[in-house]
Amino acid sequence: MFRDITTVVFDVLGTLVDEPRGLRTAIAEVGGPGCDSEELLGIWQGHIEREQARIARGVRDYADTETLDREAALRVGAAAGVEGQARIDRLASAAERLPPWDDSADGVARLAQRFRVLGLSNATTKTLHRLGAHAGLEWDLALSADAVRAYKPAPEVYALAVEAAGGDPSRVLMVAAHAWDLRGAQAVGMRTVYVRRPVGDPPTPSDTFDGRFDGLQQLADALI
Repeated sequence: MFRDITTVVFDVLGTLVDEPRGLRTAIAEVGGPGCDSEELLGIWQGHIEREQARIARGVRDYADTETLDREAALRVGAAAGVEGQARIDRLASAAERLPPWDDSADGVARLAQRFRVLGLSNATTKTLHRLGAHAGLEWDLALSADAVRAYKPAPEVYALAVEAAGGDPSRVLMVAAHAWDLRGAQAVGMRTVYVRRPVGDPPTPSDTFDGRFDGLQQLADALI
């Protein structure tokens, strides 16, 4: 099924790292023991989702994830009564310190023995480089949607990975824990694999991905 694949492209946030847990931890650090980190996480996530949707609709000019994360940090800080620029700065950079899933580093390393491995994310290049170092993710190239000033699932974002892989989408495998992400990759002709994560977006019965796996070790076993 995967014999013609030359490049494996990973979504990062949610697929390789546990974004909600990392943000929850960062919020608790600045908010203190009495803060409701779950409620504050909802404020953060709600802002990011809303603003990315506004950008996609053309209601708002493009702004990168570092800008949106700072806006979210300011909202969370105001709701939690956080004072001090240094604490807000620390919270705004939380995406650089998200924890990897237990199988992420080893799974990526195993696949890199046979395939070219790319990261493809809405996060900025700077964030991806720092996050990759923090989480031990040794990909060959980290690609940011910021390069085309758009957010997934815009087709031009996936085109970045296809171009980097040589231009033939049928030989490029997109791996994600989010069905909406995989549908976007399918739309440009990429092959697709869903990896189950606790925080992902599961497929619907109508989704026709090339594979579904419980983790990266199972995926690596199938591909190598």
